[in-house]
Amino acid sequence: MAKQYWKPGTMLYPIPAVMVSCKREGEKANIITVAWAGTVNTSPAMVSISVRRERYSYHIIQETGEFVINLVTKELAQAADLCGVRSGRTMDKFQETGLTEQESQHVKAPGIAESPLNIECRVRQVIPLGTHDMFLAEVLGVTVDDVYLDEQQKLHLNDAGLVAYSHGEYFELGNKIGKFGFSVEKAGNDRKRAIEEKKRAEKKLTVRKMTERGRAKKSQAEHTNATRTNTKSMNTKHVDTKHAGKPGKDKRS
Repeated sequence: MAKQYWKPGTMLYPIPAVMVSCKREGEKANIITVAWAGTVNTSPAMVSISVRRERYSYHIIQETGEFVINLVTKELAQAADLCGVRSGRTMDKFQETGLTEQESQHVKAPGIAESPLNIECRVRQVIPLGTHDMFLAEVLGVTVDDVYLDEQQKLHLNDAGLVAYSHGEYFELGNKIGKFGFSVEKAGNDRKRAIEEKKRAEKKLTVRKMTERGRAKKSQAEHTNATRTNTKSMNTKHVDTKHAGKPGKDKRS
């Protein structure tokens, strides 16, 4: 098996497929599905979307300087695909897909009510790149469906069945394989376990040595006592023999 070298191409997958809603004053709202989207900064929170200049939504976003990113779930995948292949010039996409406009808090463009999370954005910079222009935008606010909040108000977004786009196909996110920092946490646990095992081995060795020393001392003491007993016995026998070999003096003579 060998690898092949290809010419440059857009092969960074998987990526999020999101529906971007926008609206001009006095006109119907529109939805464009974007795969070239991402987070670009933490503070202030910023995102980017890249859109072809010939797209209907491009000029709406360029003129209004705002848009809403709506995350896509498994249930919204078909609507998202439709909004990506059909133009808003000839179609009312909210009406065609049956999606509901949701009033935004910070921008005039509506969000999509059926989406689990809506990100309201204001354009800060437009960067011409080639086939696409990149809209760098600041996040002004986020709307979250409280269905995905627990009693402690913690967001469980991964329970929403989010969709990713990979090489022309849509996929629902699958099994969790870890969390941020789990590699370090695992290594830390392994090190901790190794240290504990080493301590247990050292303790076991110490106990064994103490036991062996105790046995050696006991054996030595027993040997010393036995030697003393034998010596005393031999001395006693020697004295008795000495006296027994000599004739006693007759007191009567």
